[in-house]
Amino acid sequence: MESGVRRITSTRLIDHDGRVREGDFLIHKDGSYSRSSGDEDVIETIEGSNLVVTRSLQNWHTHLPMTLNRSMGEGLSLMDWLQTSIFPSEKNLTPELASIGTRASVAEMISGGTTFACDMYHFPSSIAPVVAESGIRGIICGPTTDWPPSEEGESDSGNALKELDSLIRSGPLGSGRVEIGIATHAVYTCSEEILRKASEMSRELGARLHIHTSETREEVAQCHEKTGMYPIEYLDSIDYFTEGTVCAHCGWVTKKEMRILARKGAHAVHCPVSNQKLACGGTMSYPAMIEAGVDVRLGTDGAASNNGLDMRAEAKAASLIQRHDHWDATILDPVETWQLATRGSSDWVTWDLSDIRMRPRGRGGRRIL
Repeated sequence: MESGVRRITSTRLIDHDGRVREGDFLIHKDGSYSRSSGDEDVIETIEGSNLVVTRSLQNWHTHLPMTLNRSMGEGLSLMDWLQTSIFPSEKNLTPELASIGTRASVAEMISGGTTFACDMYHFPSSIAPVVAESGIRGIICGPTTDWPPSEEGESDSGNALKELDSLIRSGPLGSGRVEIGIATHAVYTCSEEILRKASEMSRELGARLHIHTSETREEVAQCHEKTGMYPIEYLDSIDYFTEGTVCAHCGWVTKKEMRILARKGAHAVHCPVSNQKLACGGTMSYPAMIEAGVDVRLGTDGAASNNGLDMRAEAKAASLIQRHDHWDATILDPVETWQLATRGSSDWVTWDLSDIRMRPRGRGGRRIL
């Protein structure tokens, strides 16, 4: 038998299909599982009578260092929040602070059963090693523009693309668990030239693209006024999308744009808590996305706009807001909600039923397999 196999005895295991299985199980190094006969060679046996074993949660859009900005700028709409609170504070960001903020965020996510983050932020060379050291998985997407921008809110690619190119070419970290991606903040902060360069780099290096899109009505209206197209249409017109592009928010999206996302193999990431805090007004239409064939994922956004990084709370918020907005209590039932929150997971979490807060069990309050 391959090394790295763990046995969990007398437990309940819930896989992506939502069915509860009882008995003794082997958790394999590749993330698969099988029934245990009890005589296999394993590196560890875990007594599981008080445990429930599930796939781990996956955070598909966040800004890890922003735990340092937690709850900043309360009572502001998105653009006011960015311009008066976030962008000014980020001018004081350093690689050391990015590392410290990331470490705090990773600890918070692990304590809630999350083992993957798709991050978008400055100083990826400071963020990625912290994520790799923690043992979780991640796609750490670095910026394609210099930072901070000018007083006019503009920035150019400068050395940012060269530095990102070098970081991507250096290869994944943490035995392949952590890869480097390419962040293009949004259509309103990136020129067409930068968007095209990022897409070309993605194709050349096989790196993931990550962008905020159609988060607010204002963003959508400005893009349409400037280009005659809505954001996702515009991105498609300049051949931006590559396989697996991560599109955060997608709250103001037409059905035509949903078909584009499906055709391009993009991930649309629902961030309901952040969108509600910043009064973005539009909610991703989950049923329409699924009908169009879009691969939908779930994310917290950063702790500055979410006030936390709890994917369990995010899953609950997603289910409730979809039911509320569509007047349909059958949307995102518990099984489908859990599938959404764990989509793409190859790790397992053991949840402690003897803990009143039902946290992951193990040393330091966690047990990630």
